[in-house]
Amino acid sequence: MNINDTVFRQLVTAATRAPSGHNSQPWRFHATADGITILPDPARILPAVDGDQRELLISLGCALENLCLHATTLHYASTATIGADGRIDIHLRADDALPADPLAASITRRQTNRATCDGRMVPDDVLQTLLAEATANIHIHAFARDTPTFTQLGDAIRRGNDVQMNDPAFKNELLSWIRYNRKHSEANNDGISNAVLGAPNLPRWLAKIIVKSMMNGKTQNKTDAKHLAVASHLLLISSDSDDNAARIATGRVLQRLLLRLSAANLACAFLNQPCEVAAIRAELRETLPISHTYPQILLRIGYAAEQPYSLRRPVEEVIMTTT
Repeated sequence: MNINDTVFRQLVTAATRAPSGHNSQPWRFHATADGITILPDPARILPAVDGDQRELLISLGCALENLCLHATTLHYASTATIGADGRIDIHLRADDALPADPLAASITRRQTNRATCDGRMVPDDVLQTLLAEATANIHIHAFARDTPTFTQLGDAIRRGNDVQMNDPAFKNELLSWIRYNRKHSEANNDGISNAVLGAPNLPRWLAKIIVKSMMNGKTQNKTDAKHLAVASHLLLISSDSDDNAARIATGRVLQRLLLRLSAANLACAFLNQPCEVAAIRAELRETLPISHTYPQILLRIGYAAEQPYSLRRPVEEVIMTTT
C-alpha cells in the first residue's frame, strides 16, 4: 500500500518534531511500498559527545514514536521493524476504526525548556501518570528534590560538566551547533538557537565571544545548580540492554514521556552529561537504585513558563528519493 504524498509529508513533519542532540536532526525518511523507512543521517552524527551514536538512535526512536502517534490521527495502524544498523521500517495499514492517540495532540507543544522552574513539586498523581509510560524493558525512575539520589545525580552532572568542558573536541562540536542570532538560526533551521538559550539577538561576532567566555565547567555548574535547586524531580530513563533496539525503544518511551509532560503543562530539560561520560555512566549503573540497568537519559522537570521553540528543517531536506 503506497501512502500518498500528502500523508507522507504529514507523518514526516510530525516525526521531525522529535528532540535530538544539539537539535542536529540526524534522520532521513523514505517512502516505501507499504510505509516509511527512517534512517540515520551520517552527516549529522556528533562524534565528540555521542561517539557510539547512542543518543542518535534514541532520537530516531523519538521520531518513530511521533510518526506512529500522528499516524493514528490519520487512521493508520503502524508496525515497526528495527534493523541492526539502526534502520527503522514502518509498515502502515489503513484502519478507519482506529482512534487517534490523545498524545498526538501534544506533538507540536513539546519543547525542551531551559528556563528556571518555580520550585513547585509535581503532585504524586501526575508523577504516577508519567512513570506509567515505562515498559517491561525500558524504565523511568523519579528522584525528588533534596533526596539522596537527587543529590548524587547532581554531583554526577557537575563532574560530567567538568569532563566535557575540559574536552576541546566536545566544546568545538557544541560551538558548531550553536546559532548565535536570529539570522544565523533561520539560515540553518537546526542547532541550538540564541532564542532557546534565552540570549538576546546580538551581532553574531559579539554573541560568539560571549558564548565562548561562558563555556567552562564553573559557569555551567553554576547554571545547573541554580536549575536543580528549584526543579521538582530528576527523571532517569534506563534500559535492560544497551543494543540498538534498546536505544530506539528508549527513544519511544522518552517521546511518550515528553508528550505526557507537555500535556500536563510541565517543563523539562535534558541533563545528560552523566550518561554521556562513559566512566560516570558506568558508575551510576552500579550505584544508583536502578537494578543495574543502563542509564540512558536524564531530565529535570518542574513548572516554568513556555519558551521559544527550536526550528526544524523543511521536509524536503530530510526526504530521500532512494534508500
